[in-house]
Amino acid sequence: MAAVMEQTAAAQERLKDVIPPMEWPVLEPEIDAIHRLKAEHNAVILAHNYQTPEIFHGVADIVGDSLALARKAAESDADVIVQAGVHFMAETSKLLCPEKTVLIPDLAAGCSLAESITADDIRGLRERYPGVPVVTYVNTSAAVKAESDICVTSGNAVAIVESLGVDRVIFLPDEYLAHYVALQTDVEIISWKGHCEVHERFTGDEIRQYREAHDDLMVIAHPECPPDVLEAADTVGSTAQMINAVTTRKPRRVLMVTECSMSDNVAAEVPDVEFIRPCNLCPHMKRITLPKIRQSLERMAPRVEIEPAIADRAREAVTRMLEVR
Repeated sequence: MAAVMEQTAAAQERLKDVIPPMEWPVLEPEIDAIHRLKAEHNAVILAHNYQTPEIFHGVADIVGDSLALARKAAESDADVIVQAGVHFMAETSKLLCPEKTVLIPDLAAGCSLAESITADDIRGLRERYPGVPVVTYVNTSAAVKAESDICVTSGNAVAIVESLGVDRVIFLPDEYLAHYVALQTDVEIISWKGHCEVHERFTGDEIRQYREAHDDLMVIAHPECPPDVLEAADTVGSTAQMINAVTTRKPRRVLMVTECSMSDNVAAEVPDVEFIRPCNLCPHMKRITLPKIRQSLERMAPRVEIEPAIADRAREAVTRMLEVR
């Protein structure tokens, strides 16, 4: 046990204001087992920014947003990837790392946004708008990506849309991200009514109430939030851009209008910043736990597999995005 405590000492110190000391005796054996299993299987754990702190800081090897995770995994020499995130992220990792074993600790870790559109929906849109390029958010299934011309992230969406050199595009599936992109470009945006169940719950009135309570508050919102929330924010950006804004500007108080665990993870890096937490949690992300990660590594399952014909076409859409600078 002493060796386990020594292994987690750095994480405990970093998370002392986030995880109560009484929880560590339960967490430590799981963390120790996961580290041993990673070494045994030459595995890396990819943790999305919305994962809980004990995963994000305790066992993850690569952290970040969904696309950054997959790109970094492709550069690693690991044989096994454990995706501490949701299913579409694991699929993206498999697309970019087809030769690696990709595990997701809980197959039910889905995404309301990804589930808001299907491949059939895109085929219907192509019939309705012949010749109009289909631009698809990476927060989608491989089957949807396979029907798309190019993918985007929330951070590069405007640049990707403008790189196509067309007058209008079909932008899927997030309605609010599409609205945000439309404000930044002259390209006509044809959108879809898909929403993230976490971000759509925020309101502009809620943000204004927080401002009234804290006059020195810096508000940073994700573009998956409704338009009135973005209008009430000081800064709008992807998860990576939100983190960068906090760590570089280091405001006295900040409200990150996104999934609650991200605030916990960033707070561990900037202890002098006070985080005001409008705590909306993603139920799908929270399906991933330390015990499930351990069990996944023990069983080498569940594995993520994609039908080759779908994978080849989906990979093309992601690769086209990566080629745009």
